[in-house]
Amino acid sequence: MASTGSGLRIQGDDNLQSMIVGTVMRKIKSRTWKKQRYFKLQEDCMTIWYKSKKAGNAHSTFSVSDVETVREGHQSEVLLSIADEFPPDRCFTLVFRGRRGNLDLVADSADEAQSWIKGMRKLIENLENMGESEKLDQWICEWFKKADKNNDGRMNFREIRVLLKMMNVDMNEHHAHQLFVTADKSQTGTLEDDEFVLFYKMLTQREDVLRVFQDFSGDGQKLSLRDLEEFLRDEQLEEVDGVQQLAMELIERYEPSDTAKMLKAMSIDGFLMYLASAEGSIFHPRQQSLYQDMTQPLNHYFISSSHNTYLMEDQLRGHSSVEGYIRALKRGCRCVEVDCWDGPNGEPIVYHGHTFTSKILFKDVVNALRNYAFKVSEYPVILSTENHCGVEQQRVMAQHLNTILGDKLLKSTLDGKIPVSFPSPEELKGKILLKGKKIGGLEESRNGPLEPEDSLTGEVSDEDEAADIDEDSLHSNSLRRTAKKSKQRLSKELSDCVVYCKSVHFSSFKHSRIHSKFYEISSFTESKARKHLREAGAEFVHHNTRQLTRVYPSGLRTDSSNFNPQEMWNTGTQIVALNFQTAGVEMDLNDGLFSQNGRCGYILKPDFMRMSERRFDPEVPHNREGYRPLSLCIQVISGQQLPKVNIKESSVVDPFVRVEIHGVPLDQAKQETRYIDNNGFNPVWYDTLRFTIHAPELALVRFVVEDYDKASRNDFVGQYTLPFSCIQQGYRHIHLLSKDGTSIPPASLFVHVRITNLV
Repeated sequence: MASTGSGLRIQGDDNLQSMIVGTVMRKIKSRTWKKQRYFKLQEDCMTIWYKSKKAGNAHSTFSVSDVETVREGHQSEVLLSIADEFPPDRCFTLVFRGRRGNLDLVADSADEAQSWIKGMRKLIENLENMGESEKLDQWICEWFKKADKNNDGRMNFREIRVLLKMMNVDMNEHHAHQLFVTADKSQTGTLEDDEFVLFYKMLTQREDVLRVFQDFSGDGQKLSLRDLEEFLRDEQLEEVDGVQQLAMELIERYEPSDTAKMLKAMSIDGFLMYLASAEGSIFHPRQQSLYQDMTQPLNHYFISSSHNTYLMEDQLRGHSSVEGYIRALKRGCRCVEVDCWDGPNGEPIVYHGHTFTSKILFKDVVNALRNYAFKVSEYPVILSTENHCGVEQQRVMAQHLNTILGDKLLKSTLDGKIPVSFPSPEELKGKILLKGKKIGGLEESRNGPLEPEDSLTGEVSDEDEAADIDEDSLHSNSLRRTAKKSKQRLSKELSDCVVYCKSVHFSSFKHSRIHSKFYEISSFTESKARKHLREAGAEFVHHNTRQLTRVYPSGLRTDSSNFNPQEMWNTGTQIVALNFQTAGVEMDLNDGLFSQNGRCGYILKPDFMRMSERRFDPEVPHNREGYRPLSLCIQVISGQQLPKVNIKESSVVDPFVRVEIHGVPLDQAKQETRYIDNNGFNPVWYDTLRFTIHAPELALVRFVVEDYDKASRNDFVGQYTLPFSCIQQGYRHIHLLSKDGTSIPPASLFVHVRITNLV
């Protein structure tokens, strides 16, 4: 079993053959830490095994499924630091999913490096192209290997009992033994290959799905084409017009039996495969692709935004890294932040000023932007600068932006004329926009260039972020005095790089309404934004119909924690900057909002937040034109293969599900199911939770699974967050994600969803 399907992939592939034989390579952690390790692909073609030459029997493994991508050459800070020692054709980087650090390797020859680069890419591609049943087989295979302690390719009942604990199920021993005996067709007292698969299938029999299947089946054995159409129309609420065509496509796509296909029918196996697929998911597939109008002005969109993008950890002693930019951009982030300070040798550096965070070169950040800005999304990237450099190094910054980014850097208005509103994301495709201080406005820059010496007379305050840390501070007076004194001059060269995103100090909504230009953007600390929301919520929303606003975490969040972004989206704030490096509910919400629209980093705001003639107050959503509250009813039916959270072998989770609504204040709500004793493998609830949604266009729904503990804090098991507007109704699976936002297959929830009008 351990080699299920792998033989086919290895045959005729020299790279995989070479990986199975194994290779000695250098694992690089820094300029001074370079150690030899023996790396080898296991026979299952799913696991990489490696060990130190000196560490005796000690070895480590990782799964190919944990690897997101392979970077060739000097494409990490670590490998760049040893570029003078090893040529790029011998170097490569394995980038892991989530927040796990990269693995930087140097092979003894270019050919060996290529074998691993091409081999790993093939294995990753194989995984991505696997069907649902293949993925399940692979998962079963991995569990078999974990439990087969003596590696004899068979499993006795004692090993099966250990396996059940590992798989999060505390099953009655008599029942487990009955299943074992039934599966042991060869009557050898052990299970191997197909017998283990049979045992697993009996173990995972889905009574909940069978019940739904039989409700709609005419004969209890199969779903005829008409049965399936009825289910899709009445339960899944698919569009009536295309329901027959859809039913035929689903049979063709998911039915494993050729006989059933010929009869235009679906078996229970095919039905389960459909429900576990992307089409049976709670997230509407149509809204996962790019479906929104991308031709509206830039300020009409929520923009996925990162704060202190260079930090990998906290804001006091954390590690600064170009990797922070690469990871944020690969997650669809479209606004990244850079704090620039005068550095040695005339080169500007990036780090969190007046702290012990490490430092990186500004030009390395710009290089990362050039290489990664448009890999995931072709829509514009905003580079938000907090500039503390003197005039000379500002000129160096401008030079790097121009020479490294070239045409990617937006240097002038799109049509060369003085605009009256923002261009659209569609018009700005492939462009990087600098957000920062600017001498004068777009109008002056059209009236001919300023003299370079004139530019130096324009004193400009520090970026608001540095000055506003004092808002939450206990000793605010002393800090405020320091901030106000801190004045700096701006170089014309850097000023010229700012076009549509001129940073300005905010006075009041009234002042802005009368005096501000559309391209002027203000930044607020979270506490200042909350104050504006409390005192003038509708004014805040109205302000954001005309201008861009950025909100960022308080300077007192030294642990790089995040504020709740939903509060700020409720005001129509476009650039809600979060610490992407910090996992938690706030980043779950951010990932959830931006998981729609092709993950392009831009989400069109609801129409009542885009039109200046409308007045929307998030505190009283029922006062708006077109108010239509909805009822959301979720029956949480069951869970499947929930991951273990306690490393003790005897421990099994007691899971419960919490459904949270995040939206305008009136919509904020949470409800929970009961907890199920000792069963994370196939818990069954059938608990119904009901919510009223007053502003569905702004609501996010978060499903959280936790391990109940009456004596201490509950442990997190998994979560999934999506926009309310992207929910598919009917019987749906929710494929859970880890704390890091990465998938944890095959962990899922099975639910029934119904949305109805209240008015």
